[in-house]
Amino acid sequence: MLVIHDPSALPQDGCTFVPTMGALHSGHLELISAANINELPVVVSVFVNPTQFAPDEDFDAYPRTLDADVELARQAGTDVVFAPTVEDVYAEAMDDIPLPMVATEPKLEDATRPTHFQGVCNVVARLFQFTKPTHAFFGEKDYQQLKVIEAMVSKEERFEGIAICAVPTARGEDGVALSSRNAYLSDEERAQAQAVVKALPLGCENEMRAALLDAGLDVDYAVIRDAETLLAPVEGRSRRALIAARAGTTRLIDNGALP
Repeated sequence: MLVIHDPSALPQDGCTFVPTMGALHSGHLELISAANINELPVVVSVFVNPTQFAPDEDFDAYPRTLDADVELARQAGTDVVFAPTVEDVYAEAMDDIPLPMVATEPKLEDATRPTHFQGVCNVVARLFQFTKPTHAFFGEKDYQQLKVIEAMVSKEERFEGIAICAVPTARGEDGVALSSRNAYLSDEERAQAQAVVKALPLGCENEMRAALLDAGLDVDYAVIRDAETLLAPVEGRSRRALIAARAGTTRLIDNGALP
């Protein structure tokens, strides 16, 4: 397995691609395993992207564990770990990628983190430019992000030929969605986090919010939306329950399909 820092050293004949911010866990390993779908190399990026963090968020504290990430990626079937610097990624000036409606209208992550999706779209576009993937793999845990990337790729001719592949949310034994930020949780907060999982299938926004508040969580949103647009549900279309809440200082996000 290769560890590459210089974008020019990446394979030039296509790959299957898993973008990450490192601090790899079992959920990332499921993405990597899913990416082993053809004879092309599996490229995993490890890059903590500063432009998707607001000034008051945890960019400096975000866990950085490159040596451990490289070993885990190797075990999961990665061919290349791409670990660029900020200077590598943003050496060439770039215009902001036009944001699709699902990045600006649902008033979910876009409301609580208003600069986040511009940073996500810009860095994903740049990583696609470097890696030239045929397939890119994203987890469903960051559901709005997944829908934003799907919409971005469908609207930009430069991304024609890239298939966005969604992988179901990986969960711990207690049902809590795996996240690098779970490392911040105390034992008490981890127990509180289980309320998120239990609230998702309730199917009623008021009941979801009440369950979260009863567990002592600080709720950003607990909503039921159209599964594609993330706007108000439409009769006859698939629905998704989405939650963002805080246990202590740790922000938890999760989602689940509804009947």
